[in-house]
Amino acid sequence: MNSDTQLSLFNESNCNQKDLIPTDAKIPIPSGTYTSLTELTPHCQNCHRCELGENRTHAVVGRGNPQAKIMIIGEGPGQNEDETGLPFVGKSGQLLDKILASVNLSTEHDIYICNIVKCRPPENRVPTPEEMAACKPYLLEQIRLVDPKIILLTGATAVKGITGNKQGITKIRGQWLDWEGRLCMPIFHPSYLLRNPSREKGSPKWLMWQDIQAVKAKYDEVTGDWGRKF
Repeated sequence: MNSDTQLSLFNESNCNQKDLIPTDAKIPIPSGTYTSLTELTPHCQNCHRCELGENRTHAVVGRGNPQAKIMIIGEGPGQNEDETGLPFVGKSGQLLDKILASVNLSTEHDIYICNIVKCRPPENRVPTPEEMAACKPYLLEQIRLVDPKIILLTGATAVKGITGNKQGITKIRGQWLDWEGRLCMPIFHPSYLLRNPSREKGSPKWLMWQDIQAVKAKYDEVTGDWGRKF
């Protein structure tokens, strides 16, 4: 279905089509459907485009600066996120905030965080391809609305869900990728770092430190923000 056909779904004769978006994954979400994250959020909160919506406590849409220059995309909500409705607020999120703070980045000013899927998969399993496909149009709208300069993909699921790249995260982390004209970098998921606490040279935490410094350097380059210090 081309974009003109998709957009025609939202003319006056199809005024109810947009209201149907949360009900069925077959309903398209053309680029430009939402005018703001505020408009998108209720659809996510009431969404049943896949079965994950049946058991959620809250849909987890995003947190941070809605005009951030860096977007971080994770896999999906865990228990803490499902309970609070906010992404990356458990132990992994606390570590992520510390990593960002180490290079003077924060969700208040510089970062917007979201996930490949908005609802928690049972037992924190990896989202299925069908679940990711059902939720991806929301994510694409989030990317369009925030319009980040840099996207960080935390873990292999996030990389696959956005770029389609199926390589293991250890092979591609720290590399700059071009996706839809945006700079993307795969990085380790904070939960992986929690399971691998060593800080020795070559360890996941050591590699993450190299990656986040590269991200900060690129951030300064693309924003002209040379005045801020690590």
